Amino acid sequence: MNKSAVTTAALLAAAMGWSTTAAGADLEAGRKIGETQCAACHGKDGKTPIDPSYPKIAGQYPDYMVKVLGDYQTGARKNPIMGGIAKPLSKADIENVAAFFSSLPGPLTHKK
Repeated sequence: MNKSAVTTAALLAAAMGWSTTAAGADLEAGRKIGETQCAACHGKDGKTPIDPSYPKIAGQYPDYMVKVLGDYQTGARKNPIMGGIAKPLSKADIENVAAFFSSLPGPLTHKK
């Protein structure tokens, strides 16, 4: 994709309210949050070794994770554990952790 196409896609995404968080995120900061706040339930690799009812977050779309964590912060999505974890996170924290987990290989693969 050429530079003009990338710029156009980013502008279109911004105009539609989509996040382009992964580009400016701090993956190391996201990893630290993931290891201290998320790993107990979701695993360090985001593939949930603890309980199969917990979502696998490795490879998840960062925009989706930003939305979900924001919804836990506002109470639009209800879960006492996730609400308590998400509430103190800053916008940058959320973007960083979303970018970190989205950068990991997900548990799903495509068959050829």
